[in-house]
Amino acid sequence: MRCHSAPGEDSAEVPGAEGRPRAAAGRPVDEEVSSDSETESPSLGRRRRREAAAEEEIDETPQEKKLRLAKLYLEELRQYEEERAADEEEEETPADLIGDRLKEDVLEQKGRLQRLVAKDVQLPDPASIRVLRGHQLPVTCLVISPDDKFIFSASKDGTVIKWDVESGKRLCVVPGGKKGTEQQNMGHASHVLCMAISSDGKYLATGDRNKLIMIWDAATCKRLHIFTGHHDAVSGLSFRKGTHQLYSASHDRCVKVWDVAENAYVETLFGHQDVITGLDSLSRECCVTAGGRDGTVRLWKIPEESQLVFCGHQGSIDCIQLINEEHMVSGADDGSVALWGLTKKKPLALARQAHGMQDTRGLQEPYWISAVAALRNSDLLATGSHSASVKLWKCGEGFRKLESLWDIPLVGFVNSLKFSATGDFLVAGVGQEHRLGRWWRIKEAKNSICIIPLRRRAAASSPEAPNGS
Repeated sequence: MRCHSAPGEDSAEVPGAEGRPRAAAGRPVDEEVSSDSETESPSLGRRRRREAAAEEEIDETPQEKKLRLAKLYLEELRQYEEERAADEEEEETPADLIGDRLKEDVLEQKGRLQRLVAKDVQLPDPASIRVLRGHQLPVTCLVISPDDKFIFSASKDGTVIKWDVESGKRLCVVPGGKKGTEQQNMGHASHVLCMAISSDGKYLATGDRNKLIMIWDAATCKRLHIFTGHHDAVSGLSFRKGTHQLYSASHDRCVKVWDVAENAYVETLFGHQDVITGLDSLSRECCVTAGGRDGTVRLWKIPEESQLVFCGHQGSIDCIQLINEEHMVSGADDGSVALWGLTKKKPLALARQAHGMQDTRGLQEPYWISAVAALRNSDLLATGSHSASVKLWKCGEGFRKLESLWDIPLVGFVNSLKFSATGDFLVAGVGQEHRLGRWWRIKEAKNSICIIPLRRRAAASSPEAPNGS
């Protein structure tokens, strides 16, 4: 069975750890960056951040910076919409399209953009599922490039593979090595547990059981840096959308913040009372984490150096993902799937025994939820277990209800799930074992990447829906 530490506190908001910024400009490629060698006090770190910010303000006031960035963003939008209008021969003028896009951006930032697509999704044809083989051991994690052209996957065998979505071919394979050979070889020398890709598709980050975070050039699969400092397995990674700021979570119970473009460590946050099993973030300067057996989901507010604590699952919370800026979904080994609003401590909706029950040595217990995925800013979710199927779900109005849609046959432990940006397909990382352990082994399962096409009856209606949470 799984051995973890005792449950943690149930407070609404507690202070986080203070920052310890570290300048790192000009470091050579593939140099190791550590968060351990920093000896600054928290107060000194904050003072230096304020001094650095003050120096920047001398050159440009906040108002001037906002105006400059707004003009730049509008120009980029204008060019993008003009190109799209030309390609699609749309009747609307670029000005109308820009206005619509800006409205969508505002709704997205407020967490109120909800595309109602779930009702139009049809049951995928099992024969249309493509299975990509390449990993020798269970697939533990995967990401899809922002343009939906590539999939990156990793495994307990330490390999990292880049796949072409259209052809299904392996474009790049970084093999795993033996423990202690990370400096001689490019790849990981232990189980890779998590990965993330930046929203511009430039950087790929991978984390392993050997406490290392590796940063890669996503285009060439060349390793750029190694980040060290975690004291146990790295179990969660996410880039803040629109930036190269990276959040990492670990079994050492802490969250670290890194600046990948500057090759720099920023700060460490503490709070969880057990191993952190998952992490996610979007555009805001915050991230959410799943705290395993401490029974909490946490929202980390980075600038405020504080955190919000959410409780609702009875078992170990093993996976988490943000749906939009105000809502998230999590899954636990008690078989439950929870929908959360970031302003409420308890779940808005909770589906118990979401994947049914299993017989274990004569005892009935729920199938563990091992993966969750959300089509961003929509009402469509997916969950995975080892129940021989991936389930699609519809979020009800205000995210206050979970409705089961379809069961997609898939044998094995579903250790990772990701929707494409367009929602045209869902990718599952499947293995014979759970990504975090070897409690069961499903011999008939294939360690593979499964691409599941998502068919729709018609174009989704209403691009937004009010939600009352």
